[in-house]
Amino acid sequence: MLSLRLIRRLGAAHCNLATAAVSSSVEKISSASSRAGKPSSVDEPALVKLKKERDPEKLFNLFKANATNKIVVENRFVFEDTVSRLAGAGRLDYIEILLEHQKTLPQGRREGFIIRIIMLYGRARMTKHAVNTFCDMHLYGCARSVKSFNAALKVLTDSRDLQAIDWFLNDVPGRFGIVLDTYSFNIVIKGFCEMGILDKAFLVMAGMGIWGLEPDVFTYTSLIEACYKSNCPEIANGLWSRMVLKGCHPNIATFNVRIQFLVNKGRTWDANKLLDFMRRLKRSPEFPDEITYNLVIKGFCKMGNLKMAMYVYSAFRSEGYKPNQKIYQTLIHYFCEAREFDMAYNMSKQSMESNWYPSVGTIYNLIEGLVRDGKLDKAKHICSLALKRKPPFNTAQIEFMKSILSRK
Repeated sequence: MLSLRLIRRLGAAHCNLATAAVSSSVEKISSASSRAGKPSSVDEPALVKLKKERDPEKLFNLFKANATNKIVVENRFVFEDTVSRLAGAGRLDYIEILLEHQKTLPQGRREGFIIRIIMLYGRARMTKHAVNTFCDMHLYGCARSVKSFNAALKVLTDSRDLQAIDWFLNDVPGRFGIVLDTYSFNIVIKGFCEMGILDKAFLVMAGMGIWGLEPDVFTYTSLIEACYKSNCPEIANGLWSRMVLKGCHPNIATFNVRIQFLVNKGRTWDANKLLDFMRRLKRSPEFPDEITYNLVIKGFCKMGNLKMAMYVYSAFRSEGYKPNQKIYQTLIHYFCEAREFDMAYNMSKQSMESNWYPSVGTIYNLIEGLVRDGKLDKAKHICSLALKRKPPFNTAQIEFMKSILSRK
């Protein structure tokens, strides 16, 4: 069977050389075989060339030449990467030509594709183009929904143009028959919170009732976080109580926001109590999560209580979590500060063997501390692990590590 299949493939590949009259069935087999293999020689190089091209004009022309190539335009990464690089080069004119052309093609009738165009304009900070794309969707034969409205609203909110946000949120839905959802309000509330305009954020939340909507956990979490950052813990705690009374349960992000506030205020013991409560609550398999543990560990480290930091670290491991780069970095840094170089060495060894490397400054301090304590073998081992880093440390950094080893 294997030899027969090989003969058929060779026959299909050379059929146009062997005879001028080929039956339609053989042509179909040859075509199917070609599609089943790797991408064609036309499509595959286009993706590779787009990824490698660094000249903005050549990148523009290459993408334009493949404007109808589905393998290119349906590839989200390639599309976003091309627009990002053109924006970085300041060629907004190229971006406009490419995206406006895409709207006229068959994919322009799909709302999901138009949402991508809107978000790409937003990424390039071409806010007006993003809003116009939403308002002109009917011209491409594309139906609107609250999803495309929310995409344009997100771009506007990121622009921080308060007048435009107000117009879009209050006037545009009625114009196009859009019914707002909770996500619409959350976009604006989150945006106002990030701008530090808490009074407007609360007004938007109050306006949700007009649309028959209730704040959800994301609404409350955005406002609680903003209140903590604005040093208004009483309001934040009041929101937490209101959320619970309304039957809206805090999620992992809500808890982490409160723990971050407690740690920032030096109240790490209170943060640890909340962590223990979360462990007992165990609402989901990742409750608490890595961020929760990292915050509390860092809090104890900043207090100088490395014993408690390691206790929390042990609890973290007992829950089945594996240390991440941030936890390693935190512990190694503070062990070096406390001159606990053996502990820092053990942590660094575990971290670097997992290809998670401390900052170069921390590595300098660790090697220097080990040499000073007469533990040259351990210092050399850390240096040898540092040499294996990918991407590598630069030559000057490596030479400095080696120079520390030669100190007495």
